[in-house]
Amino acid sequence: MMQQKERLEKQLDFIREIDKEKEIFRQTYLADASRKENDAEHAWHMAIMTMLLSEYANEKIDMLKTVGMLLIHDIVEIDAGDTYAYDEAGKATQHEREQKAAERIYGLLPKEQGEPLLELWEEFEAQQTPEARFARTMDNIQPMLLNDASDGLSWREHSVKLSQILGRNKRTALGSEKKHVESGNIIDDEGVFSAEAGTRAKASERNGR
Repeated sequence: MMQQKERLEKQLDFIREIDKEKEIFRQTYLADASRKENDAEHAWHMAIMTMLLSEYANEKIDMLKTVGMLLIHDIVEIDAGDTYAYDEAGKATQHEREQKAAERIYGLLPKEQGEPLLELWEEFEAQQTPEARFARTMDNIQPMLLNDASDGLSWREHSVKLSQILGRNKRTALGSEKKHVESGNIIDDEGVFSAEAGTRAKASERNGR
């Protein structure tokens, strides 16, 4: 049986370790475009979003479980680093890097606490439960909201294409893509900043196509 002192030391080790999440900066800018957000801010934002938006879930969810999932799912990036949503090369090794990180970081805790957190992280990754699916929806929507608020700054920096955004957000599109394509914040799939694409689309609409 683990002694209380040893148990507390393990818990405090974990708490100190996850403070490093504040140092992991994502590619998404804050709404005012002043700087990029960090992982801890991203997790906090999605947790609050879930409290407010869970009524829109397609399936009944355990809100507290979903909030917990969102608060812990990016802790692995302390070791694995942030993998940008549209970085295909990085995504090829993402799961392996993050699985190794999850086992190390959640392993810092007493077993009866660390194992459930590891399982919760794995549940998020598998996307097989209503909570995991809703958490993924929040994970997709939150950067879209910030990109919209910051005038597509991150999209422009990375020359993101419309098909990439639509592919990642098949079920979570908020109707902001058309605006950002026409304003040139997102590249169309012909590789042109899409003020031209918007003009073509409007012409097609006028011509009944």
